[in-house]
Amino acid sequence: MEAVILAAGWGTRLKPLTENFPKPLLRVAGRELLYRHLRLLSERGVSKFWIIINPKHRQHYQEFRARHPEFDLEFIENPYPERGNGYSFYLAKDHVKGPLILTMGDHVYEKDFVIRAVSLRGLIVDREGRFISPEEATKALCLNGHIKALGKDLKQFTGFDTGFFVLHEPQEAFSAAERLLQRKKEISLSEVMVEARIPCAELSGYLWMDVDTPADLKRATRLLVKHGVKGGGDGLISRYLNRKVSTWVSARVINFLSPNQATLLTTLLGLLAAATLAFSPKGAALLYQLSSMLDGMDGEIARASLRTTSFGGWLDSVLDRLVDFAFLAGLYLVWQPAFPWQQLVALCAFFGAIMVSYTAERYYGAFQHPLYQDFPLLRYIPGKRDERVFLIMLGVLAGKIWETFLVLALITNLRVFLTLTLVCAKNLGQHPA
Repeated sequence: MEAVILAAGWGTRLKPLTENFPKPLLRVAGRELLYRHLRLLSERGVSKFWIIINPKHRQHYQEFRARHPEFDLEFIENPYPERGNGYSFYLAKDHVKGPLILTMGDHVYEKDFVIRAVSLRGLIVDREGRFISPEEATKALCLNGHIKALGKDLKQFTGFDTGFFVLHEPQEAFSAAERLLQRKKEISLSEVMVEARIPCAELSGYLWMDVDTPADLKRATRLLVKHGVKGGGDGLISRYLNRKVSTWVSARVINFLSPNQATLLTTLLGLLAAATLAFSPKGAALLYQLSSMLDGMDGEIARASLRTTSFGGWLDSVLDRLVDFAFLAGLYLVWQPAFPWQQLVALCAFFGAIMVSYTAERYYGAFQHPLYQDFPLLRYIPGKRDERVFLIMLGVLAGKIWETFLVLALITNLRVFLTLTLVCAKNLGQHPA
């Protein structure tokens, strides 16, 4: 399948950012707006892209294409962008060969929206419009499965125009544009689609928005970061504290920091916390908690900026274990237990802390499913990393290191035992020995 992306507008409301620069090449959550379209659509089977551009921005787009040879891009220049986005669309008439996807270069769509939208037909309409300003949005009136009217000032409408079209018979829309151009010089895409009476399909509740102002750039970044939260494996502390901090920071550094750089940053902070135990245990505990609060940044940045890799996930997991071992070892040296039974408790705490993470990671490696997805009960059993770190911080601040090791040993090993029990019960029942 092919795609046409309209990118010839002036972007006047984004000046001075767009004074001599095209809006679709502005970055949102670490990636150019245009790149987001190319990446998400190519993952859904689109192999050829036609980008309608303003000749004024030719050099910028050529440089972009040189940076991304993985995409098959062709540029169609619109020397008269003032004639409207309907005219921009019409310029693709002699280039596309069959069914196409049409999108707006200044729109943002989350991955799940695109996954579902490409299987529908016509204009994708959102009845809810959760992430947009209804006053600014283009409304759509659909009757009997086809577009009846489109416009910002519609009093009666059935949803909002997402700017995403799946046209299995695009020649109908091109013919409609040609008829309109015979009557007037400037035409909008809305007029073209109403004239063509293309189908419409509903897809509601997913993140999409157009980026018209500097405030929209920041808001789109914040929303993409929040939607990049993995969530399912988060413990109580992450859900109610850590994620609020990490997403706030991620949204502000995502254009400057890569996921692996974020991983190394939080690792260094965690190791600094372990070293600080030598002279200030309470200060070290606070640093350890801070590193835990920021630990989700790498994943948030990776998902929001479309940079997820298996290596990144592996590196984060390994370095988390390094930090945890270093801090617990340092805390053990500060405590220096005198009795063998205290030493045994400490060893149990070490074992449990490592095994909680190991059992979850190993389950995913073996079954290709998150542990917490297959066993939702485990989401509510304490002992995940964010909860362990928070417990350690509280214990050290209270001067209760022995009690901290004891509670840590109990909750982590209980969690490991429950995990083994649940996994064995499920799989031995299906595959008896």
